[in-house]
Amino acid sequence: MIVRQALFEGTIRPGREQAFRGYVEEKLVPLWRAFPGVREVRVLHAVDRDEGAPAFAMILSTTYDDREALARALASPVRYESRELTKGLLEMFEGHIHHHVFDLDARSTA
Repeated sequence: MIVRQALFEGTIRPGREQAFRGYVEEKLVPLWRAFPGVREVRVLHAVDRDEGAPAFAMILSTTYDDREALARALASPVRYESRELTKGLLEMFEGHIHHHVFDLDARSTA
């Protein structure tokens, strides 16, 4: 399995926290779940962190069977639609987004 994570490094603009979460749930999660081949979509909203650790407002984690399935998802029209809608989310966010791809160690899952 392959896991792709989008790390929203930074903070949500003050007073926009609920709007940020609502935008993610109402507009973006349905699109992320529509990516071809996606097995799982998880959205993690920051609650706390170690002192001195960098701030991550949110992490989007999506799981695919393999790198080919991920490539198909990233080339799909729904991905480009979600990128356009993400622009509205970025109006509520101060920071940047970076992506990481991982192999999921099957032995570590319950």
